[in-house]
Amino acid sequence: MKTPKWFLKRNALSVFLYPFSGFYYIASKMVFNIRKYKEYSSNRPIICFGNILSGGVGKTPIVRQVAKFFDVPVVMRGYKKSVQTGNIGDEAKMLSNDGILVHVGDRKSNLILLNKQESKTPIIMDDGFQNSSIKKDISVLVFDESIGFGNGFLLPAGPLREPVSAISRADAIIVIKRKNVVKNFNLPTNIPIFNAYNQEICPYGKNESVVVFAGIGYPDKFFNAVPANVVEKISFPDHYQYTDNDIKNLIKIADEKNAKLLTTEKDWVRLPDWAKHQVRFSQLKTEIENGFYDWIKGKVDEIGYKKN
Repeated sequence: MKTPKWFLKRNALSVFLYPFSGFYYIASKMVFNIRKYKEYSSNRPIICFGNILSGGVGKTPIVRQVAKFFDVPVVMRGYKKSVQTGNIGDEAKMLSNDGILVHVGDRKSNLILLNKQESKTPIIMDDGFQNSSIKKDISVLVFDESIGFGNGFLLPAGPLREPVSAISRADAIIVIKRKNVVKNFNLPTNIPIFNAYNQEICPYGKNESVVVFAGIGYPDKFFNAVPANVVEKISFPDHYQYTDNDIKNLIKIADEKNAKLLTTEKDWVRLPDWAKHQVRFSQLKTEIENGFYDWIKGKVDEIGYKKN
C-alpha cells in the first residue's frame, strides 16, 4: 500500500487510530518476548541493519555498501517476490545485481546453513531489529533526516514499529543527511552516530524532461532528488508489481509530454522484462562517513576474538 499521509504529520485520522497503537504495542511485545526464548546464536558475527519505522528510510543501500566493504553475504526475507525479480524480491535483486551473495527466506534457516561453512566472516542481516529469535552481535539503526520519527505514533496511527526508546538496544545509528530536517528528531547522545549521504546519478541531463514514477515507501524523497526537469510525478504503492498496462500508460504519459521515463533502481527490477528497455533508472549512490567503517571493523574484530 501507499504510505499513509498521517505517518508524517498527525491529523484527525491518526488521532482516531492512536488507541489501536496500544494493542499493536502489546501484541508485538508479546511476540518479541516469546521469540526470545528460542534465540539462535550464530558462530559468525551477525550485523543487523534495521529501523524502528515501518520502512522507506533507505536502509538497503546502506546494507549494500557495508556488504561490499566486508565482501560478505546478506540474509533477508525477500519481500514481495515476483517473476520480474527472479522470485527473490526487489531489494534482494538489487543487491544480487551488485555481485552480493543474498540468501532469501527464513533468516534463521539461512544463518544455520551459513554457519556450516568454514568461513568466519560476518553475516549481514537486512532488517530484523525486532526479531528476537536471532541474536545480533551488532545492531545498527538507520534513519532519514527528512522523515525522523514520522508523526511519532506507533502503527497503525504512525510509522513506528516500536517506541523511540527502543533505540537503546542499538549499538550505533546511521543518519541519512538531507537538506530538510524534520522537527523533534532528537537522537540519544550515548550511542555512536554516523552520517550517510545519498546522491541520485541520473542518466539524463538537468534540462531533459522526465516523467518520474516510483513505488517505494516515501516516493517524494526520490522525486525531489532527481537532477532533471521533472514534468510529472506518479506514485505507486510500496513494492508495487508493475503490469504491462501500467507501463504502457506511463509510456503514453511520457510521450504526451515529450519526456523520458525515469524510476528508481528498486522499481526498475520489478518491471516486466520488455519494459526494462523502455525505462531507465536513476542510480542511488550512498556514502557513509569513514569513521563508521573504522568503528564497525573494530567491533567485528572484537567479536571474532571473543567467539574464537
